[in-house]
Amino acid sequence: MLLLTGFVILGMSLGSLIAALVVVAFSASGGESSLTNLAALLQNPAAYPNGWYILMTVQGISHACTFLLPCLAYWYLIDRRRWADFNIRPLATVSALGLVVLLVIAFMPFNGLIIEWNQQLKLPQTLAPVEQWMRRKEDELANLTKYLTSFRTTGQLIMAVLVIAVLPAIGEELLFRGILQRKFVAWTRNVHAGIWLAAFIFSAIHVQFYGFIPRVLLGAMFGYLYAWSGNLWVPILAHFINNGFTVLMVFMYQQKLTSIDIENTKTVPMLGALVSLAFSAIILVYFRRVNQRPANTHPYV
Repeated sequence: MLLLTGFVILGMSLGSLIAALVVVAFSASGGESSLTNLAALLQNPAAYPNGWYILMTVQGISHACTFLLPCLAYWYLIDRRRWADFNIRPLATVSALGLVVLLVIAFMPFNGLIIEWNQQLKLPQTLAPVEQWMRRKEDELANLTKYLTSFRTTGQLIMAVLVIAVLPAIGEELLFRGILQRKFVAWTRNVHAGIWLAAFIFSAIHVQFYGFIPRVLLGAMFGYLYAWSGNLWVPILAHFINNGFTVLMVFMYQQKLTSIDIENTKTVPMLGALVSLAFSAIILVYFRRVNQRPANTHPYV
């Protein structure tokens, strides 16, 4: 774990250095002399003509260097394993794979209700300074997310899908399900404990306090899909659909191609959320049943 943490920290440092160089390169090529550092871009990206593209490029580099590259380096160099070792069965043998797409979309209304509830949580009065800091950080992240998901062209949509959906789906699932969940299951000798521990860290590392619980639930769902399918591409697919579908719906809403505002969780009625939960549970139970292996088979052996 110390080695893995070291790889991630080293990757983050390398990513920050590359991102800073990208900012300098963009500034020099565009004549934007006022953009001198990464902090200025993060604080006010809209102030710069190419701010959206620069920031999206920085996000992609940071994510690849924090998750994807360190995990692959650790897996190949330290654990001495190959990509095939993430999977105990071929993807072609996983049953009901198409239901994974339906599951992720069906789960969104219920998770939207949990998001709304989580955002309304309040800390005791004695922790008021901590809550104010948490709210301030949450507002900063919300403003940044809103800026990054403001699309004007199809080209921006494609770039956003790559940076917001493809890279996180592969990189984060490599770390949290492919490596951490496997290790937690082995250490605790309990599949459920390993799944929920990995889901907890998956949510915590995003540092979004008022979205913590819904992200834990998502992480657990990805974890069970991995444990039951035995193939890492299954949670990668689920993660990609979760992020990519949201990006696509935001784009369609902005282009007035749909009246559904997927970011507005307050529009989720209680009945709709309960139906969403029931439908998701049915799909999960069915997915487990059709992919069940013998009881004495370890999920990652």
